[in-house]
Amino acid sequence: MTVVAESRPLPRVTKLPLNADIGALPTAVDPMALSLNENPFPPLPAVRSALIESIDAANRYPEFLPERLRHLIADHIGISDEQVILGPGATGVMLQVLHAITDPGNRIVFADPTFEGYAIISAMVRISPIKVPLNSFGRHDLDAMADAASEAKVVAICRPHNPTGTVESAAKLDAFLQRIPSDTVVLIDEAYAEFVGPDHRIDSVDLVRKFPNVVVIRTFSKAYGLAGLRIGYAFGSRELAAKLWAMQLPFGMSTTSLVAVAASYRAESQLRHRIRLLTSERRNLQSRLRGMGIASTEAHANFIYLPANGVPWHDVFDDAGVRVKHYPDGGVRVTIGGRSSTGAVLTALRNKL
Repeated sequence: MTVVAESRPLPRVTKLPLNADIGALPTAVDPMALSLNENPFPPLPAVRSALIESIDAANRYPEFLPERLRHLIADHIGISDEQVILGPGATGVMLQVLHAITDPGNRIVFADPTFEGYAIISAMVRISPIKVPLNSFGRHDLDAMADAASEAKVVAICRPHNPTGTVESAAKLDAFLQRIPSDTVVLIDEAYAEFVGPDHRIDSVDLVRKFPNVVVIRTFSKAYGLAGLRIGYAFGSRELAAKLWAMQLPFGMSTTSLVAVAASYRAESQLRHRIRLLTSERRNLQSRLRGMGIASTEAHANFIYLPANGVPWHDVFDDAGVRVKHYPDGGVRVTIGGRSSTGAVLTALRNKL
């Protein structure tokens, strides 16, 4: 399997004032790079300062196993250290999980389309996918996925869903989990959970308490804007987490991971401000699209999804130089960037539609 990464020059460092708003972003980011769901803001000032100070320790190994980072995250969530595992981004954590709980020939259920990393890491551990099409609203078909789970070792749900940004209600998710066999592990991928508004959030810690076969996966790549540092984590029951911790790679999490997470947690209010700016810009783009008669899914993340609907999206965006994520079904996912990114998207649409 060949994975082609987006080619781009190394980023230049631009320091923004602490109270910078979404309109200041064009000076700091490439407004046309809207395919990877990156946070357009550079690291928070406090995080940047902490990372710079940590460079002098780069000649030293990190902890053999990341116990301090584990404790920091567990304490922030409000669970025991023994329930947390860590890895290089959400994808790296998921790979560790699949290594720990599956054997070659097992099967995994996930939606279609969905985050392409699921198929990649499934192939790496030699398990076979059962792909269940999304329903007409761009959401998981939970009934069909529950039916398929009887033949699988693992089920993967992403909430908000990537690429459509939709969420299932807490009640529907609970009913779905009750149908899953107790020896089938359910991965709930919450890479974009911080962007979900209060009315649509779920209590993931309570889900893990209620369903011992659930593993929740999160990352510092999206809302926290630390994609280049590759910091991901997961939590579950003590029994299941113990199996996963056995796959923890020695020296696998850098010292900068601990420094960046600690500084991010201390700057939580500033982070929330940035999240509000991005979600506000998402609503702005969605409103502008509705005004143009263009449909998008009900997104709860830092991106929107435009269904195919017979529109040649390749022509619309590629000709304008706007890099979005295209899917085999003809739909496109568009990351929320700065104000100039929104302008570039709208201009491309006006010029072609």
